[in-house]
Amino acid sequence: MNPSLRPAMGPAVRDLAARIRRLSPSCGPARLVGVDGHAGSGKSTFTEHLVAALGGAPVLRLDDVASHEELFDWTGRLLEQVVEPLSDGRTAHYAPYDWRARRFGAPRPLPPAPVVLVEGVGAGRRALRPHLALLLWMELPREEAWARGRSRDGEEQREFWNGWVPAERRHFAEDPSRPFAHLLVRQREEGYEVLPGPAGSIGPDQPGPVPHSG
Repeated sequence: MNPSLRPAMGPAVRDLAARIRRLSPSCGPARLVGVDGHAGSGKSTFTEHLVAALGGAPVLRLDDVASHEELFDWTGRLLEQVVEPLSDGRTAHYAPYDWRARRFGAPRPLPPAPVVLVEGVGAGRRALRPHLALLLWMELPREEAWARGRSRDGEEQREFWNGWVPAERRHFAEDPSRPFAHLLVRQREEGYEVLPGPAGSIGPDQPGPVPHSG
């Protein structure tokens, strides 16, 4: 575990990791867990904490699957390169996209581990939900999330954000994720709070989530 992640992890993330381990496999032998939310909502940072709590679960970053030409139209590539092999218990291989060079790179392996995290905008899309054991939504209003993202990326990415925001609006208008989230994750001053999502219970044998501060 990365020692720098330990103080911020808190009991909420540890409890969530324990519950994820108890879920039934959803994609072959793997428990596929989606971490969705608006761009800039803190998905990547939260996922790092969850990876640490899970002892190093592999992560598929959807930024590696999308591209400039296909910000959201990557469902077929995801199913073919990742979901189908994992469903068969095989190691998946996907070609990560290089956003600076504007091309896909050499294939990267993704093993059928007990837990595989899928992080990024659109992780809860309807084509992927049947393969998810759990869908998490980062609970931050879109305007606040986008402002954080713009501030993080700076002037260099201003043109990209000008195109991204309307594309994300269209995506979630046509294929929303939050209504199907099992749990909502809120970042606190220290740590995280995990709350029940619109989709309700995460399983008949699982207790309802209890909010925790970090």
